[in-house]
Amino acid sequence: MQVNLHESWRIGEVEIPSRLVLAPMAGVSVQAFRRQGRRFGAGLVCSEMVSCAGLQHGNERTLGYLRIAADERPLAVQIFGSDPPVMAKAAAMVEDAGADIVDINFGCPVKKVTKTGAGATLLDDPDRACRVVEAVASAVSVPVTVKLRRGLENGSRACLTVGPRLVQAGAASLTLHPRSAKQMYTGTADHALTAELVSLVDVPVVASGDVSSRARAQTVLATTEAAAVMVGRAAQGNPWALREILDGEEVEPSREEVVAELILFMRETVRELGEHRATGFLRKFYGWYLGRGRFPRAFKAALTQLPTIADVEARLLAATPGARFVLARLEETLPQGDDVLLDLPISIYGGG
Repeated sequence: MQVNLHESWRIGEVEIPSRLVLAPMAGVSVQAFRRQGRRFGAGLVCSEMVSCAGLQHGNERTLGYLRIAADERPLAVQIFGSDPPVMAKAAAMVEDAGADIVDINFGCPVKKVTKTGAGATLLDDPDRACRVVEAVASAVSVPVTVKLRRGLENGSRACLTVGPRLVQAGAASLTLHPRSAKQMYTGTADHALTAELVSLVDVPVVASGDVSSRARAQTVLATTEAAAVMVGRAAQGNPWALREILDGEEVEPSREEVVAELILFMRETVRELGEHRATGFLRKFYGWYLGRGRFPRAFKAALTQLPTIADVEARLLAATPGARFVLARLEETLPQGDDVLLDLPISIYGGG
């Protein structure tokens, strides 16, 4: 049975126009990435994790500043922490700033997060996890969602115990990445566990993990009865993967299209992060966009050695002059005059 991925669905009162969710990813999910994801068909996009402790203590060690633009909504802003009152305060700030959904991260496996008692660690402390969700849900009027892993250890089934309790505490939706925290991103996602979770709760479940093609998305949705699929690494530097998953279009973009999207992404990122931070931030994206046989390895490597983003743009346009016209057409379609609704420091850690 084929699932209509263009069919809308709801988390609470928030209508989501497609069954494809763009994952929150550390060092990736800046506004430019989220806006691009919406253009290519993602129904819901997510910020990377906002550190509640960082907000409380005025932590200067941040990746950048999270901004919300009208064309990326609906948007979930993800927060992490382990102290219920602090999480509740941060959630209220996020709602006041304009987020459509507050997402809580109980899935991040990164040690710098888990050692603070946050992220996936909370799967081993379900009482505290429920208190966090209850506090956040009581502090906001928008839907509260939770992203979690199967548990800390390989083979864990903690999510099946914790998940229903989180719903009772106020979670309007759950996203399950059925790998253990110990696995990180190795091995395969066990979506049989996702199907079990779907059967245990009466809220929408989003299936996350190893969704990189339309065929895989259809299989996961059909076998788990999840409400939607979440796509992460497959979309890094490759927004065309989202379109393929939604529509089955397996047309490889031209070199001009690739360069135009990359340059637009670069310009938007500079606008958001500033030239200095964007220079280092963008280097990994050159390989992601220009890989997959699109450009020679030496060309990609050379871009990372250029001192300024302007130099990178000039080199890209020299290699593909036609991209200039594709870029101009692309920019004409973008909305103008973005409203900045949220300006909060975000953590350099994320994932889950």
